[in-house]
Amino acid sequence: WARETAKSFSFERLPSDFHDNPYPYYAALREHAPVHPLGEGKILVSRYADVERIYKDPQTFSSDKKIEFGAKYGASPLFDHHTTSLVFNDPPLHSRVRRLIAGALTPRAIAEMEDGVVRLVDSLLDRADALGSVDLIDDYAAAIPVEVIGNLLAVPREERGPLRGWSLAILGALEPFPPAEKLAEGNQAVLDFLAYLERLARREGRLTLHVRVLYGRDGHRRRRPGDPDKDILTRLIQGEASGERLTQHELLQNCIFILNAGHETTTNLIGNGLQLLIEWPEARSRLIAEPELARTAIEEMLRFESSNQLGNRIAATAFELDGKRLAEGTQITLCIGAANRDPGQFSGPERFDIARHPNRHLAFATGIHVCAGMNVARLEGRIAINRFLARFPDYEPSGPPVRSRRVRFRGFTSLPARLR
Repeated sequence: WARETAKSFSFERLPSDFHDNPYPYYAALREHAPVHPLGEGKILVSRYADVERIYKDPQTFSSDKKIEFGAKYGASPLFDHHTTSLVFNDPPLHSRVRRLIAGALTPRAIAEMEDGVVRLVDSLLDRADALGSVDLIDDYAAAIPVEVIGNLLAVPREERGPLRGWSLAILGALEPFPPAEKLAEGNQAVLDFLAYLERLARREGRLTLHVRVLYGRDGHRRRRPGDPDKDILTRLIQGEASGERLTQHELLQNCIFILNAGHETTTNLIGNGLQLLIEWPEARSRLIAEPELARTAIEEMLRFESSNQLGNRIAATAFELDGKRLAEGTQITLCIGAANRDPGQFSGPERFDIARHPNRHLAFATGIHVCAGMNVARLEGRIAINRFLARFPDYEPSGPPVRSRRVRFRGFTSLPARLR
């Protein structure tokens, strides 16, 4: 079974049970086809060592997606957005944007966020307690990162309602083979988000995310800038000490990217984690008894059910992998979900071990593109999981969990629960 499964694997023809549990398929690929052809000039890489090597060699393996996304999206808002954002670019654009974002996410700045995240989580738990039965995604996991990123970008709280929907639509179009309706939804979401930013820019005295902040004489943030050591938007607007700034186009598209990057993956981390603690009751009991294990527990949740399961690179030059010579221009899909359960890297990789150490997973990638916001996600996950368990240690399902049925981003659309 495993050999034939690996040989015939395709994201275009996924087995009916793949979304529920892709890991047997990933194991078959690691064992029998670690460098698996996905079509002319395309491969899927599933072993940890190979994925790590590719992430750490940006000279050979480029993150630029203009060729790949040109074929996938054509001339469209999605192409415009994704080829301008931090994650799908090489230096120098990647370096400029990353320095600006990372400079506002220092350890001190993240530590100062903790009290605010605790207050947010406790308010959500109070509301859940009053209801008695909630959806752990809609009512809890998804609400946390939207608020945190909304605060970082200074989006007015009363206007955050559409953010999650826009993010889901834009990220949904990143699936390997999105249907036409998903592409249409993603393109519309980019346009709607840009229109929102422009409307915000036109409001005198309410200019926060925008164009006129950077270029207009009356921009609110220019007159009264935030603290660039904590405020991502202010850093993006003011630029580097050298005076180099983002263009209007780069600024707006990377504001959208920051929301998307901080929203879906963190929602999945929290949702996947709460579901894993249902499926592994001994781990739940141990974490309740030993809450100091929260940090290693979060890392294991990230490894065991990686929020982001796939990455992509394109070969900037010819290279060798698994004894094969591959051409310049080869499009490479990196299977993070497979790499993070590779027995060559992890002892007992199919065991959910909340005390696992060391745990050098690739859920946040590695190399120059390692996730700039990973410590914000870790903070949110740790507080959300620990305080939920302290408040509702005996929570249980009140209905079947509903998977999002996406390949790239692994999570749930619904997790109904009873809070006993």
